[in-house]
Amino acid sequence: MASAISARLAGATLLALGCLAVVGPAQAERINNPVAEFAGLDKITGRITSFDVYIDETVQFGALQVTPRVCYSRTPTEPPRTDAFVEVDEVTLSRTVRRIFAGWMFADSPGLNAVDHAVYDVWLTNCKTETDVVPPGSR
Repeated sequence: MASAISARLAGATLLALGCLAVVGPAQAERINNPVAEFAGLDKITGRITSFDVYIDETVQFGALQVTPRVCYSRTPTEPPRTDAFVEVDEVTLSRTVRRIFAGWMFADSPGLNAVDHAVYDVWLTNCKTETDVVPPGSR
């Protein structure tokens, strides 16, 4: 009798765990955007510049080359969570290119993974579906 109760309890526990796994917390759908918006600071002049970059395209900001690989946002009904995977290269005075950053940037936490260079800082501000910048291939 004790083993029958034990077996039922085990079965009920597995069933409850299975239901929890199926229901679980809802995940916000990520929207894949074609444009990443960045802000860059020139520490010499103190000027902040905003610039848009198409995914997989490279834009020069000072001595830095910024290339976003993906840029995700959420639907307007979800909390804003905008993130992008970005590669940043530095063009040195000897014209060599070296990677100084490759990773995720988060618009809601710009100091977390911003590019901190001796002369330039770059951080993600937004992901966009359109921009005034001429698309690649139509220049």
